[in-house]
Amino acid sequence: MTSTILVTGGTGTLGGHVVPLLRAAGRDVRVLSRHDRESADGIEYVTGDLLKGEGIEDAVAGAGTVLHLAGGPKGDDEATRNLVRAASRAGVRHLVYISVIGADRIPLGYFRSKLGAEQAVAGSGLPWTTLRAAQFHDLALTVAGKMAKMPVVPAPGGLRWQPVDAREVAARLVELALGEPAGLVPDLAGPKVYELAELTRGYLRACGRSRLTLPVRMPGKVGRAYRAGENLSLEGAAVGERTWEDFLAERLR
Repeated sequence: MTSTILVTGGTGTLGGHVVPLLRAAGRDVRVLSRHDRESADGIEYVTGDLLKGEGIEDAVAGAGTVLHLAGGPKGDDEATRNLVRAASRAGVRHLVYISVIGADRIPLGYFRSKLGAEQAVAGSGLPWTTLRAAQFHDLALTVAGKMAKMPVVPAPGGLRWQPVDAREVAARLVELALGEPAGLVPDLAGPKVYELAELTRGYLRACGRSRLTLPVRMPGKVGRAYRAGENLSLEGAAVGERTWEDFLAERLR
């Protein structure tokens, strides 16, 4: 008999792919959500808030595996510590976390928060697995769409992304969640590296539009980190198959 898998962030972009895959694998799924939802089709919803520490005990009760996908612009470290404490008390047997490539190398608050969450997972005393992934195509689409609205599109020199398809990340996470704890596993990145301006130009072409671009330079430690490719994983990473162009062709058709 298999135990329930708790998914935090199960209603988000990544969770929307992960939860159906877990159900297809025959697993009972519990989703921690900040909003009330009706349980159905083998999916139980528990209302709670990781950052506020609300509803977590009920969410982890009886869960053998926790797949921690929930995240935000800040506070991921604190939210993860709250989850870890409850999971430890509940005797969770496997804690799986999704982080971001460069968590230990990019000097920005978001990345530091992700690193703090990684450390909370690794130091929890629970069997754990952490996967670092590149930015999703969905995020690149949001950024490109906003930049394309400007009359002149800024082109930060040296700012490169290696976007990956969220469905491929979801498939890998489900594989890890159904397997044995493995610690920090190889990164998962997309098949191509793009300048940020390339992503925007690709979006504009797909929309049948054009814009002038203006080269700009990112200053300081953050700029140096991005120019050094600290957010990329060029060696030793698992690489997805779907490119930015594939994603755009599907999303914008």
